[in-house]
Amino acid sequence: MNSVAGAGALIRLALRRDRVRLPVWILVSAAMMAAAAAATADVYPTDEARRAAVASINAVPALVALYGPVAEPTAGAAAVFKLTAFGAALVALLTALTVVRHTRAEEESGHWELVRGAATGRHAGLAAGGALLAVTALGLGAGAAAGLVAARLPPGGSLAFGLGWAGTGLVFGALAALAAQVARSGRAASEIAVLALVVAYLLRAVGDATGPRWLSWLSPVGWVSLLRPFAGDRWWVLALPLGAALLLGSAAFAVSRHRDLGAGLLAVRPGATRAGRLLSGPAGLAWRLDRGAVGYWTLAFAVLGLVVGNLSGSLGTFFATAQARQLIAALGGEQALTDAFLAAEFGVSGVLVSALAIVLVGRLRAEESSGRAAAVLAGPVARARLAGGAVSVAVAATAAPLLAAAVTAGLTGGGSRLIGAAVVQLPGVWVLTGVALVVFGVFPRAGWLSWAALAVFLVLGEFGPLFHAPGWVLGISPFAHLPHVPGGIIDIGPLLWLTAVAALLGGAGFAAFGRRDLTA
Repeated sequence: MNSVAGAGALIRLALRRDRVRLPVWILVSAAMMAAAAAATADVYPTDEARRAAVASINAVPALVALYGPVAEPTAGAAAVFKLTAFGAALVALLTALTVVRHTRAEEESGHWELVRGAATGRHAGLAAGGALLAVTALGLGAGAAAGLVAARLPPGGSLAFGLGWAGTGLVFGALAALAAQVARSGRAASEIAVLALVVAYLLRAVGDATGPRWLSWLSPVGWVSLLRPFAGDRWWVLALPLGAALLLGSAAFAVSRHRDLGAGLLAVRPGATRAGRLLSGPAGLAWRLDRGAVGYWTLAFAVLGLVVGNLSGSLGTFFATAQARQLIAALGGEQALTDAFLAAEFGVSGVLVSALAIVLVGRLRAEESSGRAAAVLAGPVARARLAGGAVSVAVAATAAPLLAAAVTAGLTGGGSRLIGAAVVQLPGVWVLTGVALVVFGVFPRAGWLSWAALAVFLVLGEFGPLFHAPGWVLGISPFAHLPHVPGGIIDIGPLLWLTAVAALLGGAGFAAFGRRDLTA
């Protein structure tokens, strides 16, 4: 039988499953780019203002490390400044998680075993995942290009930018496909892809900000900037992501030939003959299952803290000019020099750590769909206790990455005051944890709603001020109500009512889970 027989039917099935998610992502991509271009035109109405702003940005390693350099002081290059590397990383995350969801997660759930019972080739599922990857990456890139063209930016640069996004998505989607063959679970495959994305972003940040420049060429996230959209359009750079995606995809198919269905390339170590006391309850079990993810995230944020702490020392000269202060205000930052930068970065870190909370709560859905939750509930374990174990681990574990970033950033001179900057983010993270629990309790098959909420909060925080969004829109995000620390006054009121909101959401999620039937 042809090894990809039946792939067409699986592609149609995958597209049907993502019939809502994919169009929404594409529309958001187009709207975000159009709004960014329009907002930039208002902030920098003249060529002189734009040249001064670009010179100020490129003179600050901290900003270059976060968002990448601005190649030329053109309207298009200034418009995509904050969305070049940052947006490419978001596209990479979406494509990687999509590929894992349609490959290893399907295999882990047993769906592929049923499909393979029909006239389906060995690699049909992987081929379908690759086809969906191409549709997703190219769709997001096309949406971005369309948004820029709608904002009356040059079509050539818009197309180059969109293809740069798509290329980054293809690379990390192909990497996720390879990870899905190496790892034995969808969760482990996702962790490998996310860890690779973090490393790539850090490589680009160091290469762009301090050098050596060749580090940026090693990072697929950095290839979008090196493509120079709206600043010469180096079309030949697109060969890098295309070649890398083809190599990684070919490696994924090659590895899949040497493993059994349901197995991974990495051997699974046998466990202990007897369970320890920690595994006597749902909370201990949840920690045992999630400790690897918590460790990876903590390590990544410790490295991020070192980078942020070192870069914060370069802000003094940048803030010395009136033009620089105007730029920071336009980008939504504070005016308190280094403290404002650190407060902004810990604010973004809080939003990102919310992704870990969603992943940890999502473990409940994985346990339910696999049937393992039913086996646990068949014993003397109530539903509230089962869900409470996962939620307690999520609430406690999300503090670890933030504290790690605070400690490592403090080593460069921030001191213990950065602990407060980390702690004040937790009520916002807990609100996202409550949202994820409500989604699990009410819409167990629509886990993407939690990720959509996270994406909305992230976009509002990063780009809301740039888009001149009204205050009530910015206030949708719980992170908009948190104190700006360090440098600001800690108002305990928002922290208390956000914690109360998180508790109410958690209670609603527990109640909904207790009333509904278990689903596959």
